[in-house]
Amino acid sequence: MNNQQPPEAQEFLGNLKNGIWLFGISSWLFGITDRSIASFSDGYLSALDLTQLFTAATFFAAWLFLKPISRA
Repeated sequence: MNNQQPPEAQEFLGNLKNGIWLFGISSWLFGITDRSIASFSDGYLSALDLTQLFTAATFFAAWLFLKPISRA
């Protein structure tokens, strides 16, 4: 079974993957910024605030490693 796609479809899928990845970056940055503002708004950091920030930062770093491979 030959699973070859036309070049237009490959280009579209590549652009779609990059677009989703870039949208994910902006979403994670918004989430980290939102959690940071919420954490610092009361003047001190609790253990729960630190855990949430660390978790969000870890998932953001993992998202960066999921960058789609460009096939040029």
